[in-house]
Amino acid sequence: MTRRGQFCAGGESLNVIQFVWVMLTVVLVFFGRYALASAEDLARGKQLYKLCSACHGENGQGNSLHNAPVIAGLAPWYIEAQLYKFRSGQRGYHADDVAGLQMRPMARALKSDEDLKSVAAYVAGLPPAQPGATLQGDAAHGKELYATCIACHGQDGKGNDAVKSPGLIHQADWYFVAQLKKFRDGLRGARNDDPTGAQMRAMTVMLQDEQSLTDLAAYVGTLGR
Repeated sequence: MTRRGQFCAGGESLNVIQFVWVMLTVVLVFFGRYALASAEDLARGKQLYKLCSACHGENGQGNSLHNAPVIAGLAPWYIEAQLYKFRSGQRGYHADDVAGLQMRPMARALKSDEDLKSVAAYVAGLPPAQPGATLQGDAAHGKELYATCIACHGQDGKGNDAVKSPGLIHQADWYFVAQLKKFRDGLRGARNDDPTGAQMRAMTVMLQDEQSLTDLAAYVGTLGR
């Protein structure tokens, strides 16, 4: 009886080990397929990004001559969301938004949502750029102005995925100022189907003078360094 009981116990242990082994194999196969799919997405994204590199640069470092911002290292959800907005007309809808109008046909070239995701994943994986300052501003005054930005973009300027706020610290100052102006003047975030844009519009109301915009950009630039 004792021997049989020991044998049964051993059999139960063996069954448990077999079960664990099977489950581990399933997990490895699943994640192996996921990794393969991710690699395929990145390869597709790299291929599609060739269209973008003419303006944004091979490494996503941006180019002010083409009104192209730094995009390397941005969160994939943010890149995807902005491409969708350009493609659907939530961005680049205003006649005075020259750079936005440039981006609309580029985004429309990405026919499927899978293409948007692939490009976003590839760009997000590029090493973040560190653009130098091109504007002269008062960072101390900018720090005071930035107090209203902390709730969404964080004290360190790294953004907050939970509230759909992107990081700011690796962006060029000229582009940062240009976007604040667009939000303030209704060239961006004025459509009813763009709730996150509407949030930003409300935040830019206080930035009526050019110096405040430049000062804010100067402070955000110190966070990146």
